[in-house]
Amino acid sequence: MVLYPVIRKLLDKRVVLASASPRRQEILSNAGLRFEVVPSRFKEQLSKASFPTPYAYAMETAKQKALEVARRMHQKDLRAPDVLIGADTIVALEGLILEKPVDKADAYSMLSRLNGKEHSVFTGVAIIHCSNQGGGLHTDISEFYQETRVRFSQLSEEMLWDYIHSGEPMDKAGGYGIQALGGMLVESIHGDFLNVVGFPLNRFCQELADLYCLPRPEGLHRVKHDSIPAVDTFEDLSDQEGGGPSQGGAQGGRAHPQAQGRKDREDADQEPTVESVPPTAILELIDGYKVSKVLVTACNMKVFDLLRDEGPLRAEDIARKTGASEIGTGQLLDVCVALGLLDKTERGYSNTQLASLYLLSDGEYSLHSFVLFQRDLIWPFYSHLDFAVQEGAVQFQRVLGTAGEESYEGLFYQTQERKLQFMAAMHGYTKVAVRQVATAFDLSRFTSACDLGGCTGALAYELARQYPGLKVTVLDLPEVIEDAAHFRPDGPQTGQVSFMPGDFFRDPLPEADLYILSKVLHNWPDEKVHQLLSRISRSCKPGGGLLVVELLLDEKCQSLIPVLQSLTMMVLFLSRERTLSEYRSLLQAHGFTDVRAAYLGSTVDAILATRA
Repeated sequence: MVLYPVIRKLLDKRVVLASASPRRQEILSNAGLRFEVVPSRFKEQLSKASFPTPYAYAMETAKQKALEVARRMHQKDLRAPDVLIGADTIVALEGLILEKPVDKADAYSMLSRLNGKEHSVFTGVAIIHCSNQGGGLHTDISEFYQETRVRFSQLSEEMLWDYIHSGEPMDKAGGYGIQALGGMLVESIHGDFLNVVGFPLNRFCQELADLYCLPRPEGLHRVKHDSIPAVDTFEDLSDQEGGGPSQGGAQGGRAHPQAQGRKDREDADQEPTVESVPPTAILELIDGYKVSKVLVTACNMKVFDLLRDEGPLRAEDIARKTGASEIGTGQLLDVCVALGLLDKTERGYSNTQLASLYLLSDGEYSLHSFVLFQRDLIWPFYSHLDFAVQEGAVQFQRVLGTAGEESYEGLFYQTQERKLQFMAAMHGYTKVAVRQVATAFDLSRFTSACDLGGCTGALAYELARQYPGLKVTVLDLPEVIEDAAHFRPDGPQTGQVSFMPGDFFRDPLPEADLYILSKVLHNWPDEKVHQLLSRISRSCKPGGGLLVVELLLDEKCQSLIPVLQSLTMMVLFLSRERTLSEYRSLLQAHGFTDVRAAYLGSTVDAILATRA
């Protein structure tokens, strides 16, 4: 439901949020805004001392984040989105800007400064309307900030450290999250609560109303980029137009006080034309398979490993070292550059941060095996999607040449190499979100946990690291447990984790205060889910907990990844992802109450329920 009528003005536009913040995504989604998420790569290295006020720094950072995404998308597609939203939230105490802590010691330093005092939370927001004229990128930029005053209680050292050890401060400006455990630190708040969470929704909607309903275009500054500048040169864009951040009122302001917006160039009732609705989005969908194939090919050639070890390298050197053709390698690498996986300079190609973090075959958060797993298992079944949809049946016969459910275990574990690839794929996919899952709720009241179907123990080890008093048992099939040691990390937390072979549908479940189902329930239809939840309910004592880790479907199906994952579950298992209300009904039917959800903005979400 769209509560703010002005948001309807954006429903027929391509809107991009230049932020990976799950909190901003949730705030805007709840307001009914449809948007894509393209995290900015702008390096937040602006000199704070060069800005007259903290909010001027926040507004400029927000603008640069959005401009970087506009530039990158325009270079890639020769067309930027219609509207880009950039935001930056900071905490300021007596003129000192506090951003995200780098470690626990930094978090303690920040929280100690805030202890017993009042501070300001500023969010700078940039709304950028983009257009393509004569091959150049044109931008209409409107900026504003919002201030909220927050006072901390006088807190003990023990409470500060308990909060720090929860893990919650580490990705939040000022080292606390008011919407979660950090709310216990706050004595009072004056102003917009959502502004402290990360996005001033009310003020944003007021700005949209001004932009679309009370147009005063002379207040906007237009920047034309005939030749798109490099990211580093964006720091000077405000000076080009004489419009740097200006000071505003105590509660909020704009960089340009007279800027009331820009005219709505399209009549909502007008018939669409190829000029007003270009086919870019459809063409991107058509090219989706090609893009995936490029990623798979580069991973299979271990291009990213090679560039990590020897880069930067020229195309001919990579071709020679991988045994591939020069012409094919060069074009493959260029596509990887356009996709943001590689950088290209006069010295040659090198990995971007994105590739270094996720695409090295031996990286801590590697998705390399997951990419190849998609190629080897998911793609063959998706090739027969039309038959799966028409028949409502898993296409074993067409894909494997056999029929029956027994062929699935054979597919996963038919060879030692295939089994280890599958386990590595699940390990990497789980690992990228384990910290968010482990810190989504306060689990300190539990002393024992059982991770049913926990595979390599990736989540179990992180839970043990976050909660030193927690003992975790991983229950999985014997053929999985025998190779779980391949994924054992270093560190004292390994002593808190044990592995037990078993089938959670047939064998007795270990006793535990907390049971965990991570990416398990989506594999099964409702009948099997009820069977498993019934077994857990019988084993779980009153007051015990059940942690469910799954992607939650959006009731309106506006988020692509969950609905696509749900389709994949249908193709593979004749099952599906579920909405929060569906999970709540399932859990309550088996005696679990106080069902709470955490939308993590990652590969999964989390639900915690308590046994009545």
